[in-house]
Amino acid sequence: MFWPLFDPTFLVLLPAIIFVTYARHKVQQTFREYSKRAASSGVTGAEVARRILDRNGLGDVEIERVQGNLSDHYDPKDKVLRLSQQVYGSNSLAALGVAAHESGHALQDSQGYMPLKLRQGIFPVAQFGNNVGVLIFFVGLIMAFMTQWAGAMLIAKIGVGLFALGTVFTFLTLPVEFNASKRALAVLGDAGFVSSSEQQHAKKVLDAAALTYVAAAFMALMMLLRFILLLAMAGGRE
Repeated sequence: MFWPLFDPTFLVLLPAIIFVTYARHKVQQTFREYSKRAASSGVTGAEVARRILDRNGLGDVEIERVQGNLSDHYDPKDKVLRLSQQVYGSNSLAALGVAAHESGHALQDSQGYMPLKLRQGIFPVAQFGNNVGVLIFFVGLIMAFMTQWAGAMLIAKIGVGLFALGTVFTFLTLPVEFNASKRALAVLGDAGFVSSSEQQHAKKVLDAAALTYVAAAFMALMMLLRFILLLAMAGGRE
């Protein structure tokens, strides 16, 4: 009997798995390399973030040091920019690039950057879709294969619909992240935090980080495709 959890459609995910693995390795390798290269300006990640925020009228945005590897992020709800240990007190090119990137998100928030607003708006539904949609899908799919209940396919389709919202979220993330990196590179050079040659190194760090978001979006898309294929196979049995 065909078992939907172990089937040939899993092969659809293999390219995405390889891509995600490569992207993670690339960002870790690049960050590690440029964490060893100090910026000629001598400023730390926290100092860069503070100066960027202050010069853009965001003195009310606090900067916090947090635990975790590459756990840096901007929290639009609490208006707090959180920097990891490797970034907060470091004057490396990698740290400055990450700090400027996260500051870019704070600027997006203050300026009402539309892709960021859309991403924030869909986040609760997308999070629910990612966490619950997959479960609902497989419950419905397994019921469809093991019983003759007509409603099972509807349950599976609802699960796919919920997961699709999560997939949309991953693609909305791309312009937000690309724009933040573009802002970061511009301000690093304009403010004199890095030299022109150092700016190219910071770009490599940001490009590697952006690759992880592209890989995540590709993985979500391939998972969605797999679920649709499984639906089609289940529907063909009816």
